[in-house]
Amino acid sequence: MQEKLPDFLRAQRWFGGKAQPISAAEIVDVVPFAAASPPVFFLLVRVQYQEGPAETYSVPLAQTTHAAAVPRPASGEAAPHLDISGGGEMVLYDATRNQPFLGALLQSIRENRSFRGRQGELRAASSPVLEELAPSGGAALAPKLMAAEQSNSSVIYGDRLVLKIFRRLEQGINPDLEIGRFLTENTGYRHVPLLAGYLEYAGDDGSHTSLAILQSFVRNQGDAWEFTLQNVGRYFDRVLTASADKPPVLPTTSLLGLAEHSVPGQVRELVGPYLDSAQLLGTRTAELHLALASAKGDPAFDPEPYSRADQRTFCEAAVDLLRRNFRLLRRQQPCLQAGIQQQAQHVLDSEPELERRLHWLEECAITALRTRIHGDYHLGQVLVCGDDFVIIDFEGEPARPLAERRHKQSPLQDVAGMLRSFQYAAYAPLLGVGPQSSRLPLPPETLGPWAYLWQMWVSAAFLHSYFATSRYAPFHPRDTREVLAILEAHLLEKAVYELGYELNNRPSWVRIPLSGIAQLTAGWSLRR
Repeated sequence: MQEKLPDFLRAQRWFGGKAQPISAAEIVDVVPFAAASPPVFFLLVRVQYQEGPAETYSVPLAQTTHAAAVPRPASGEAAPHLDISGGGEMVLYDATRNQPFLGALLQSIRENRSFRGRQGELRAASSPVLEELAPSGGAALAPKLMAAEQSNSSVIYGDRLVLKIFRRLEQGINPDLEIGRFLTENTGYRHVPLLAGYLEYAGDDGSHTSLAILQSFVRNQGDAWEFTLQNVGRYFDRVLTASADKPPVLPTTSLLGLAEHSVPGQVRELVGPYLDSAQLLGTRTAELHLALASAKGDPAFDPEPYSRADQRTFCEAAVDLLRRNFRLLRRQQPCLQAGIQQQAQHVLDSEPELERRLHWLEECAITALRTRIHGDYHLGQVLVCGDDFVIIDFEGEPARPLAERRHKQSPLQDVAGMLRSFQYAAYAPLLGVGPQSSRLPLPPETLGPWAYLWQMWVSAAFLHSYFATSRYAPFHPRDTREVLAILEAHLLEKAVYELGYELNNRPSWVRIPLSGIAQLTAGWSLRR
């Protein structure tokens, strides 16, 4: 069976190693899931690659007697399966396509059941809010596998619960489970999904690995990225109607300075009600950080001071990232569009200055405390729920090791992530993304200043309410110099990370992180 696993894994949309040659796939443990019929087996599979570190995946497999009986996905194509008998008498397939299994998963969490494997056991556990969210005596909740998931698999139970099944595993508690439990059980913050239960694998060696989390279902109208793109589209509609024949009056004050100013009437008319949305999002973000900093006596959540080693570690990693991605930019610069090549050269010429600015954080005496944060915060991690927001997905940046994602950081790292997301939303229509993009009659060079105007004032509105809500928190820097050092360093680190991502995946988008880095070089964010 193990020799057939690589091909089976490559056919799964949640498998992250499709581009890497697999040298072996080893079954680490098999846990019979006795609550399901037909039989289901939870497999932990360690995938060895010809290059790079090994990865472990959660692979629940259901058994049937013939490939024709394997449930097909909604698209209608044949589902991947494993014929382990050689003649079709025993076929295994992804158990998340099996309705009885999905129902049994929820019931096992309700009953806090355990299932024994060869090297450990699978444990299901409920939280106190499960009975409130979905009473056990109520109507059965029909499970439905979400089709849009990529790296994980999610199941909706009626309109009450969502089970997120982690596919790529690391030993230790997943931050999405850890933070969800803390916020649900220890705070009154309710602009997140509530934790209703979880699945974990407990190894006989004492290790624990998060397998899945059960959360409250959040009724929503989509994520804040799509919501923002719609608003940016309406902004450009108003610009093209009223003002496109003349350049905008761009602010000359720094972003932190703008956050203290009222929005000019013309800007408010053009941007519209999204300014209020940005302010509300700033408030909800600050309230989240206040909740995460509210622990007393919990080592995983108690705020901690910065040490010189913390500052040095961040700066060294950020400088190393900058050097690597700038080397990549130099190699790919000749392949970029002519206009972008010039912008790229300007950014490359600023490398010594950017390194100096990163080292400024290392030299700064930081009084603010480090706390747990979201860790991968952007508009796609926020749901629009009526006239409010709910923040989701606390796993952190998936490319980082789990232990690193659990480290305490400055909440301004999340703030920087959202500010970078605003820039992406402002410039996306100029790259053909969003409802307005196909109708924009003017080139990006003409509309770029208008995108910059939207970015600046929306970012200022977000910062104004964020700082107004969190100003006296222990994680808030005591003076402007400290805010400058922390926020600018995180803005730069994120823009440089985006530069590498776009060069490797979407070269046509590289102008966005290049613009972000250029803005920082010119003092856009904070210093003017």
